[in-house]
Amino acid sequence: MDDSRPPAPGATRALRDLLPPPALGGFLLLLAVVFGVSYAVGSAVGPDTPGVQRTDPGTSDAETATSTGTHGDHPEGHAP
Repeated sequence: MDDSRPPAPGATRALRDLLPPPALGGFLLLLAVVFGVSYAVGSAVGPDTPGVQRTDPGTSDAETATSTGTHGDHPEGHAP
């Protein structure tokens, strides 16, 4: 049996209607490539500020240096 018949014209039209326009596909592909290259360059270069280290968000130097409830000369509470 030979199934080399061309598809029916209605089938190709329906398939063409489901696909986005070629310009949109090209734009999305270009956008993905630009973001991919940007991510790769950013990963290769590293952080923008050398020497910056992450700290535990629960502790800071101001909280451990004083136990009076103030950060430097700024009181914790707000006046009513």
